[in-house]
Amino acid sequence: MPSRSLVVLPEDSVKPILDAIGTASKSLRVKMFIFSDPALLKAVIAAQRRGVKVRVMLNSARRSGAADNDDTRKKLARAGIEVAEGNPEFDLTHEKSMVVDDATAFVKSLNWATRNLTGTRDYAVVTSHGREVREIVECFEADWHRQRFGPGADAHLIWCPGGRERISRFIDAARRTLFVQNERYQDPIIIERMVRAARRGLKLHVMARPPHTLKKDKLLEGVGGLRILEDVGVKIHKLKQLRLHGKMLLADGVASIVGSINLAPGSLDGRRELAIEVRDDEVVERLQTIAHHDWKHSHPLDLSDEGLLADLEDRAEDAQKLAIAVPRQREE
Repeated sequence: MPSRSLVVLPEDSVKPILDAIGTASKSLRVKMFIFSDPALLKAVIAAQRRGVKVRVMLNSARRSGAADNDDTRKKLARAGIEVAEGNPEFDLTHEKSMVVDDATAFVKSLNWATRNLTGTRDYAVVTSHGREVREIVECFEADWHRQRFGPGADAHLIWCPGGRERISRFIDAARRTLFVQNERYQDPIIIERMVRAARRGLKLHVMARPPHTLKKDKLLEGVGGLRILEDVGVKIHKLKQLRLHGKMLLADGVASIVGSINLAPGSLDGRRELAIEVRDDEVVERLQTIAHHDWKHSHPLDLSDEGLLADLEDRAEDAQKLAIAVPRQREE
């Protein structure tokens, strides 16, 4: 019987992913933004050596030019594994997915990097629903062969480029509560939907990363988006100990979206991204537990002028771009 389950990191560790790779008997498809973890690399190579047809698609480079996957690409190729770069039609391949034997698929927020397996809040939904697995396989094949992938209006999964409408409808449908965890809040349409949700009385809990973790070219929109939400009464927190990397929305304790999509125009319009909407009781109940736990173990994010200046004290030049008046030091 088809099912869905949830992997929560760092609590669940890399074991569920390694176990799934270990069960592969026919095929393994991996699409990843960053792949550098030694244990996962060893497991994928082991699958190839026992006769599994393994194909790996890796993002070629970040927009900065950093090539995180070069070393892994060489090791995979030396092991005889077929490796391809992400489809050049997109700015980046940011999707994080795995399909085992055309039967089970992982839709993830996490990279296959050790830091994402041990020190960040991240998620993966595991599905054996045939339609969802087929969509991921079809997209993989299309990107591998540089062909167009069009899941259509009845797609079960949430794909980018695109995806803005599905996420907007999800927010619009929430009636009582909405928990959101994301690295970046930059997309004007998504922010508008969240503002309208707050104004109709929805209780929003937003978790974000501190401004100093945003890259220079993302700082203005990121800070601006968060301050707009705060101005309409949305509570915005940051995790105390873990680094937030997961991308998750949880509405009314009954439905959730999990995947790789940042709430930013670049993710929604220019990158290959993937997320899944789930309503399975077991998955949603655990996400509810994690969301409440994380909120309890978080701090309000200080978005006042003083708070931003303190957070960006090592980035004074960037802070000036926020049009915040820097207080003058009094002369002795």
